[in-house]
Amino acid sequence: MNAIELFDQTTLECSRLITQRYSTSFTLGIKTLDKKFHLPIYAIYGFVRYADEIVDTFHDQDKAGLLARFKKDTYEAIETKLSLNPVLHAFQLIVNKYRIDLDLIEAFLHSMEMDLDYQLYNDSKYQEYIYGSAEVVGLMCLKVFVEGDQKMYDQLKSPACKLGAAFQKVNFLRDIKSDYEERGRVYFPGVDFNQFDKSAKSLIEEDIQKDFNDSLVGIAALPAGAKLGVKVAYLYYQKLFDKIKSLPPETITQERIRIPNSKKITLLLGTYFGNKLGIS
Repeated sequence: MNAIELFDQTTLECSRLITQRYSTSFTLGIKTLDKKFHLPIYAIYGFVRYADEIVDTFHDQDKAGLLARFKKDTYEAIETKLSLNPVLHAFQLIVNKYRIDLDLIEAFLHSMEMDLDYQLYNDSKYQEYIYGSAEVVGLMCLKVFVEGDQKMYDQLKSPACKLGAAFQKVNFLRDIKSDYEERGRVYFPGVDFNQFDKSAKSLIEEDIQKDFNDSLVGIAALPAGAKLGVKVAYLYYQKLFDKIKSLPPETITQERIRIPNSKKITLLLGTYFGNKLGIS
């Protein structure tokens, strides 16, 4: 391994560490992908995680300035194929190798900018945010999974978007308390946090379940090396969603709903062996 290869590998491993620290469930899902996909997906997660941290965590800093600099540095890294920021260097490696469309990156960064400006979302802004914050992340991963097969990418694009949307909307329900109390945000159009009732919750749940249902055809058609990992993520989020559905509105406005790590591992193992035996 020469010096450049060592630098590349080290930055990719930095993104793996970031993923492991921030998301147990996402890490478990990645481990069930074909090994060739591990570092590329870690690199994508590291990029989106750190962009999200800018708008969600650094409350005493100039968030707009930090995000603008992050955006500038992202495009510079992609163009020059180099960055001394390990997260951005790892990301540009994957963008350039798998030819991830710049418009996907632009849409994602725009959604991060929206978090700086919007607290209450109407239908149009909600859809715009969902696309940029979640659907395009699924499409970036899909670019990796299809390995240059544009026909497969085009066929799976719509269900990939549906799955990303379902994941994000479940996150919104799970985090409705912290989004409102810590950041003043309510993503769901027309929803008043202080009057969040069963009727409003049911409408949101119907929309999410439709996204889950529409995504299944895409999961079934994924390349073999990607299918199990995506299926694990699907089942984890469906289980989290089922738990949220079983709870009254007042519970999810008072606490963040979680799936214990022991259940995540059980789910992973069950899906893995079920796949091997051809029963899932």
